[in-house]
Amino acid sequence: MRQMMNRLTIGKIRGLQQIANQDGILIMCAMDHRGSLRKMIDDEQPQKVSYEEMVARKLELCSSLAKYSSAVLLDPIFGAAQCVSHGVLPKDTGLLVSIEATGYSGDSEHRLTSLLEGWGVDKIRRMGGSAVKILLYYRPDLKQLASQQLKTVERVARECIKHDIPFLVEPKSYPIGGEVNNPQQFAIRKEELVIDTARDITALPIDVLKAEFPADLGYRKDKSELINLCRQLDSSSCVPWVILSAGVDFELFSRQVEIACRGGASGFLGGRAIWQEAVRIDNKKERIKYLETVAADRLKRLAEIASKYAVPWYKKLGMSRHQLATISETWYQQY
Repeated sequence: MRQMMNRLTIGKIRGLQQIANQDGILIMCAMDHRGSLRKMIDDEQPQKVSYEEMVARKLELCSSLAKYSSAVLLDPIFGAAQCVSHGVLPKDTGLLVSIEATGYSGDSEHRLTSLLEGWGVDKIRRMGGSAVKILLYYRPDLKQLASQQLKTVERVARECIKHDIPFLVEPKSYPIGGEVNNPQQFAIRKEELVIDTARDITALPIDVLKAEFPADLGYRKDKSELINLCRQLDSSSCVPWVILSAGVDFELFSRQVEIACRGGASGFLGGRAIWQEAVRIDNKKERIKYLETVAADRLKRLAEIASKYAVPWYKKLGMSRHQLATISETWYQQY
């Protein structure tokens, strides 16, 4: 924890303040979907969904939901610059921007992340982004592949240190071998995978972990056991962490958010669990109405849960809201 405090520079502090609410709770809405969004719009022929249609959907999401979020996560291709240029991203809502290319290389059991060509940390900082985000598939038990993935994370982390901007990492586990056709086997294995992954990823100089829920509520029901698993995840993470939605339905995600926040999470970064039904509505007027009512109410409900139970990001680091760094009279000369 001391190592984290030593590297929490003024730019990173400012970025973390921008993506959190005034109480240090991270109430974030994900809208950076690319291939998955195309598939949701047109399941049969996703490749036919145009650039213009993708941009329009991002603008709808941002204009309807950003005002209820401490930050939104957008992609550089269809969303980030477009939402700024159309004036639908409120000036007091933080902006996280993805840096990875969509999908992965390698086969389904050996997934390797690539950075988006022509994009980088410097550009995210230049455009006014509050933080950088990367998604990577990760299995700590696949040692060689894990090592490659960690090198990618470390490379981006160093760039974020250079440009003094927070770095958020989203590792996602996946089934291999006999787990592929045995959901229960993978669910049991996932508990250990998520906790081990947190330990691996946060050993690197990152700032926020976007973690999977460390259990499958379809197989593990006891709330006290689930909170305990989240506390184990909290102990394994050297940095503040938030829970991701992974496309589950809203009611399930709201339960996960409460349990995770009781177990040490600093909030959530949810996407499809909040707005996925709206995307499948063909009529634009009805779609926007759904976003502005049902989806907005969901986001507000999640915010209430997080505000009640979550741990402020600075408290996870042993800091107070009003003393996040020691600043000397000549700090600017060394900055």
